[in-house]
Amino acid sequence: MGATDSTNGSLRKDHAYVLNSVLRRNENALVHNYKYGFSGFAARLSENEANSIAQQSGVVSVFPDPILKLQTTRSWDFLQLQTHVKIDNAFSNSSFVSSDVVIGMIDSGIWPEAESFSDDGMGPIPAGWKGICMTSSDFNSSNCNRKIIGARYYPYLQEDHDAGNTVRDTIGHGTHTASTAAGNIVSGASYYGVATGTTKGGSPKSRLAIYSVCNDGCSGAHILAAFDDAIFDGVDVLSLSLGLPKSDLTSDVIAIGAFHAVERGIIVVCAAGNSGPEKSTVINDAPWILTVAATTIDRDLQSNVVLGNNKVVKGRAINFSPLSKSADYPMIYGDDANTTTANSDEARLCHGLLDDEKKVKGNIVVCDDVINDYIVSRVQDLGGLGLVLITDQLGAEAGYYGDFPATVVSTKHAATILKYINSTSNPVATILPTSTVIDYKPAPIVASFSSRGPSPLSKNILKPDVAAPGVNILAAWIGIDVTYVPKGKKPSPYQFESGTSMACPHVSGLAASIKSKNPTWSPSAIRSAIITSATPFNNMKAPITRDLGSVATPYDYGAGEITTVEPFQPGLVYETTILDYLNYLCYIGYNTTIVKVISKTVPHNFSCPKDSTPDHVSNINYPSIAISNFSSKGTANVSRTVTNVSEEDETVYSAIVVAPNGVKVQLIPEKLQFTKSSKTVSYQVVFSSTLTSLEEDLFGSITWSNGKHSVRSPFVLTV
Repeated sequence: MGATDSTNGSLRKDHAYVLNSVLRRNENALVHNYKYGFSGFAARLSENEANSIAQQSGVVSVFPDPILKLQTTRSWDFLQLQTHVKIDNAFSNSSFVSSDVVIGMIDSGIWPEAESFSDDGMGPIPAGWKGICMTSSDFNSSNCNRKIIGARYYPYLQEDHDAGNTVRDTIGHGTHTASTAAGNIVSGASYYGVATGTTKGGSPKSRLAIYSVCNDGCSGAHILAAFDDAIFDGVDVLSLSLGLPKSDLTSDVIAIGAFHAVERGIIVVCAAGNSGPEKSTVINDAPWILTVAATTIDRDLQSNVVLGNNKVVKGRAINFSPLSKSADYPMIYGDDANTTTANSDEARLCHGLLDDEKKVKGNIVVCDDVINDYIVSRVQDLGGLGLVLITDQLGAEAGYYGDFPATVVSTKHAATILKYINSTSNPVATILPTSTVIDYKPAPIVASFSSRGPSPLSKNILKPDVAAPGVNILAAWIGIDVTYVPKGKKPSPYQFESGTSMACPHVSGLAASIKSKNPTWSPSAIRSAIITSATPFNNMKAPITRDLGSVATPYDYGAGEITTVEPFQPGLVYETTILDYLNYLCYIGYNTTIVKVISKTVPHNFSCPKDSTPDHVSNINYPSIAISNFSSKGTANVSRTVTNVSEEDETVYSAIVVAPNGVKVQLIPEKLQFTKSSKTVSYQVVFSSTLTSLEEDLFGSITWSNGKHSVRSPFVLTV
């Protein structure tokens, strides 16, 4: 997708020529025409037609329409508790958040009746807003208000396919993410009494523009249309809790749309993906995107198991168990019910037991290492009283089981249950309904599902950028979901969801709040403030860990968990310019001609550096540092430039370096001095090693501090 020639919707000549050639063959071929933010179109084409167009001058890429996946209260309070410094005019949603900031949500739509989207107390719609409110049979103009100021949907290609032809959310995902980013402050929110408290978004006074692109999946053509419309409409922040596994930049619809949005001053925040804990699974990893991993908060949803010997074993689940609190119910372990059709391993998984109604009926069933809906429904169907699942797969995530007493116990805690079962011929137990535990430690923990670095696109950019709450997040929900509704209850207006989808809007809301206080800041300045103020420590002042207890690294959480005070006054910012991004495209293999087609703001005399190699990506002015192919015998040199955005014109920053054993880090100069006439200072970092060999990736950090502000940049040295 190349740049447009103007912002008024007029087509580039080559765009118009190619499009007209398609329409001459089939007047109904056009699906979307992209003309505001970038130049391109989506059309129904044969393979031969697509190949022919790809060969024409000015065409960057032609690719099939990809279908992307959605990356599915207490969290903001927890983030405020993680703040470790006090700064003037500290974070306060009620004090300075401007109502003119607009967050664009590219997602599955919205449930406008949710209390989180009331416009009570909000001022008039911003004067420069160009968006519209698209109506349908279930979404009328009154569903838009001074909170939801824009609403667009993108009709499906099939003429008889009505699903998705509305802004109204029927999935819940878009409603949940929108309320997490910008939902109003609502007291008394809960999920049927679980986790009762006040729910709010990261920027409660910001406006919302809804771009509904997802139903059964998320069409790439629709996503690009949403980017194009959002650029025209005038959003300030774009939030995308969706993505596609590794793809080339020229066919990555989010990377394409985000580039043109950032080029026009819009910050784009995206989910890192839910394919963890495997390495190199992070998505949305282009350097112009702020990429967000998922972590826990200091709230745990526990459904404990009480044994006949009065011992209580910690379990985690969301259920409304009707069982007595006393351990009065017989319990059976899959291995103890072994049959001739199942070996010992299969028996522990309850393979044989679930074919024997007599053994299941009237018992609490204990099974090893199983996580699927079939096991739960099968135990219910056979008359089981409850289910204890022994597994580490879910980590800190709590599953939903409605009225059925099911809970998940870690292998560590399950040892107590199995020891008890083996100690008696008549084991008994009960499963307690969910209770909410606050101030849980340690937190945050990196969620097991959260996708990890290094970036498949380039190991010379650290991705993800930061982490944010994404496990068991309570937020607004659609009013028609009857899944797991307790007997006699109506659908809950709030729901728990987990995923980097939930982490992403936390950062989108924070970015909107920063934008409201610093309206002239660029997208890269806002991103820098969020990254350099993130913390790698948990609420026990120890390093953040992964789900199973090992110490996490920047490949898990980037710079760390976001904080909600420091980013508003970060002291220094790393401005990553459009020229940095253009050079990045050169470094990863694109030539000058293609780069000039892609960018609207490329200088006329721009040409790719002669020595363009992937290693040079390390030198774009990014807030973190990543160096690939680091050798024990050589050195690596990178440069960075920082801009003083603090209230103090005259100030000096000194460096604190945390380096792994055997790595020397030299800073040139060792101090950064700023004056009224010198707001921007550059420095170099020289990495060298005294190790005889390097067998694993190495991590550290460089923090510049003037006593008031601390500006921390993580670094990664990849072998």
